[in-house]
Amino acid sequence: MTELDPVIHAQARLRVTATLATLADGDRMTFPRLQEALGMTAGNLSTHLRKLEDAGYVAITKTHQRRTPVTYVELTRTGRRAFEDYTETLRTLLSPPVDEEVGS
Repeated sequence: MTELDPVIHAQARLRVTATLATLADGDRMTFPRLQEALGMTAGNLSTHLRKLEDAGYVAITKTHQRRTPVTYVELTRTGRRAFEDYTETLRTLLSPPVDEEVGS
Protein backbone atom coordinates (compact mmCIF):
# COMPACT_ATOMS: atom_id res chain seq x y z
CA MET A 1 0.00 0.00 0.00
CA THR A 2 1.29 3.44 -0.92
CA GLU A 3 2.06 5.80 1.96
CA LEU A 4 1.00 9.43 2.18
CA ASP A 5 3.88 11.88 2.65
CA PRO A 6 3.97 12.51 6.43
CA VAL A 7 5.46 15.99 5.97
CA ILE A 8 2.45 17.12 3.92
CA HIS A 9 -0.15 14.93 5.63
CA ALA A 10 -0.36 17.00 8.84
CA GLN A 11 -3.52 19.10 8.46
CA ALA A 12 -1.85 22.51 8.81
CA ARG A 13 0.98 21.63 6.42
CA LEU A 14 -1.49 20.21 3.92
CA ARG A 15 -3.40 23.51 4.02
CA VAL A 16 -0.18 25.49 3.54
CA THR A 17 0.96 23.32 0.65
CA ALA A 18 -2.45 23.32 -1.04
CA THR A 19 -2.67 27.11 -0.77
CA LEU A 20 0.81 27.64 -2.21
CA ALA A 21 0.11 25.10 -4.97
CA THR A 22 -2.64 27.39 -6.29
CA LEU A 23 0.04 29.93 -7.22
CA ALA A 24 1.75 29.70 -10.59
CA ASP A 25 5.16 28.03 -10.61
CA GLY A 26 7.68 30.56 -9.30
CA ASP A 27 5.07 32.85 -7.71
CA ARG A 28 5.23 33.60 -4.01
CA MET A 29 3.03 34.94 -1.24
CA THR A 30 3.83 37.20 1.67
CA PHE A 31 3.82 35.61 5.11
CA PRO A 32 0.98 37.85 6.42
CA ARG A 33 -1.19 37.10 3.38
CA LEU A 34 -0.64 33.35 3.82
CA GLN A 35 -1.33 33.66 7.54
CA GLU A 36 -4.58 35.50 6.88
CA ALA A 37 -5.68 33.06 4.15
CA LEU A 38 -5.15 30.11 6.50
CA GLY A 39 -6.38 31.77 9.70
CA MET A 40 -3.29 30.61 11.59
CA THR A 41 -1.23 32.34 14.25
CA ALA A 42 2.20 33.58 13.20
CA GLY A 43 3.90 31.12 15.55
CA ASN A 44 1.91 28.13 14.34
CA LEU A 45 2.46 29.00 10.69
CA SER A 46 6.18 29.54 11.28
CA THR A 47 6.51 26.12 12.91
CA HIS A 48 4.84 24.36 9.99
CA LEU A 49 6.76 26.37 7.41
CA ARG A 50 10.01 25.35 9.10
CA LYS A 51 9.08 21.65 8.68
CA LEU A 52 8.20 22.22 5.03
CA GLU A 53 11.40 24.21 4.49
CA ASP A 54 13.53 21.49 6.14
CA ALA A 55 12.00 18.99 3.68
CA GLY A 56 12.83 21.31 0.77
CA TYR A 57 9.15 21.87 -0.05
CA VAL A 58 9.02 25.64 0.51
CA ALA A 59 11.48 28.47 0.12
CA ILE A 60 11.42 31.43 2.49
CA THR A 61 12.86 34.74 1.26
CA LYS A 62 13.35 37.63 3.66
CA THR A 63 13.80 41.06 2.14
CA HIS A 64 12.91 44.72 2.72
CA GLN A 65 10.56 47.11 0.99
CA ARG A 66 12.00 50.46 1.89
CA ARG A 67 12.61 49.95 5.63
CA THR A 68 9.91 47.37 6.20
CA PRO A 69 10.93 43.70 6.39
CA VAL A 70 8.93 41.38 4.12
CA THR A 71 8.92 37.58 4.17
CA TYR A 72 7.89 35.68 1.04
CA VAL A 73 6.92 32.02 0.91
CA GLU A 74 6.86 29.89 -2.22
CA LEU A 75 6.48 26.24 -3.09
CA THR A 76 9.68 24.80 -4.54
CA ARG A 77 9.72 22.43 -7.51
CA THR A 78 10.34 19.62 -5.05
CA GLY A 79 7.37 20.78 -2.97
CA ARG A 80 5.10 21.07 -5.99
CA ARG A 81 6.07 17.54 -7.10
CA ALA A 82 5.58 16.21 -3.55
CA PHE A 83 2.10 17.78 -3.42
CA GLU A 84 1.21 16.32 -6.83
CA ASP A 85 2.42 12.90 -5.66
CA TYR A 86 0.46 13.31 -2.42
CA THR A 87 -2.78 14.14 -4.22
CA GLU A 88 -2.28 11.27 -6.68
CA THR A 89 -1.66 8.85 -3.81
CA LEU A 90 -4.78 10.14 -2.06
CA ARG A 91 -6.85 9.63 -5.21
CA THR A 92 -5.52 6.08 -5.50
CA LEU A 93 -6.33 5.31 -1.89
CA LEU A 94 -9.85 6.69 -2.28
CA SER A 95 -10.59 4.91 -5.55
CA PRO A 96 -12.60 1.73 -5.24
CA PRO A 97 -10.64 -1.37 -6.26
CA VAL A 98 -11.30 -2.49 -9.80
CA ASP A 99 -12.73 -6.01 -10.00
CA GLU A 100 -10.56 -7.86 -12.48
CA GLU A 101 -13.21 -10.53 -13.05
CA VAL A 102 -15.88 -8.40 -14.64
CA GLY A 103 -18.88 -10.43 -15.72
CA SER A 104 -18.21 -13.44 -13.50
